[in-house]
Amino acid sequence: MIHIQTTAKSIDDAVRDLTVAAANHKYGLLHTHDLQGTMRSKGVEFPHACRVLEVCNPHHAAKILGEDIRVNLALPCRIGVWEQDGQTRVGTLLPTQLLQVFGDSPSMGKTAALVEADMLAIIADAV
Repeated sequence: MIHIQTTAKSIDDAVRDLTVAAANHKYGLLHTHDLQGTMRSKGVEFPHACRVLEVCNPHHAAKILGEDIRVNLALPCRIGVWEQDGQTRVGTLLPTQLLQVFGDSPSMGKTAALVEADMLAIIADAV
């Protein structure tokens, strides 16, 4: 259900390259969360750098949401970038497995497979 790759890139470089790769695959960057920075701003020290990119292809999203509006609970797609054990890691949840919680619709499964292939390609292009 989880796909994780390591990269020799810094977190900032990985985030930059993921943003470019997402655009190349027709996914827009909706927001980047800086978890460490947000926690620090709330007075909580969190030792790990961690960014979460929210990306979306509106055509795929509209198709899936049109079939089952509850899928809004799993959207947009997220790509995490974090430091662990001295390495930068990039990961995502696999849409084909994540969307199974909403049933086994063949058309939703087909769209999830397309999105999953895109997410894996975006990560591969960026790391």
